[in-house]
Amino acid sequence: MGGFGHQCSHRGLPSRIMRLGIDLDGVVANFNAGWIAFYNDEFGTAIPMDAVDSWDAIPGLTHFPSMGAFWRWAEHLNGASLFRHLDTFPGAVDTLWRLVKRGHEIVILTTKPHWAIHDTFAWISEQQLPTREVHILDDKWRIECDVYLDDAPHNVYRIHRQRPDRVVVRFVRPWNHPVPGTHDVETWDQFEALVSKLDG
Repeated sequence: MGGFGHQCSHRGLPSRIMRLGIDLDGVVANFNAGWIAFYNDEFGTAIPMDAVDSWDAIPGLTHFPSMGAFWRWAEHLNGASLFRHLDTFPGAVDTLWRLVKRGHEIVILTTKPHWAIHDTFAWISEQQLPTREVHILDDKWRIECDVYLDDAPHNVYRIHRQRPDRVVVRFVRPWNHPVPGTHDVETWDQFEALVSKLDG
């Protein structure tokens, strides 16, 4: 890309058009509410929807001895994997559409098990996310963007370390923590406001 965004002189559009690298689970898709609802229904438990307060909380909240056991369960739920059944967070899809209408590019950067790849693309289509570019990978920093939005503590840290000249944004959740040099947002409105400041 060679620099931060590119300039645009079209009337009604921001002066700087940017590639926005957007995570899915925990940012656009409500992963925890999804698995908790399925788990409570199947096993007759009453795990609260806000029970997850650390990145590796699932084995401690369930009967699964490891994340491997959890993923084996999550692969087959109602004829598809868990990732096909997730709801979006309030405001997520509408905000992405508004950002696209301002001229920005939405680049989906998500990490998924190999068995969830097709369900992920189907989910993106069903939710009508405004993107032409989807990357399913572990090292999100390898995809060049101007702004990155993520909730995973390790991703926020690694992206900032590998791309210190780009804007890295932490979507504040109970399972992550501040990373010096990055930005924090707690709502989609706050993210949209941040992008508006950058694109002016």
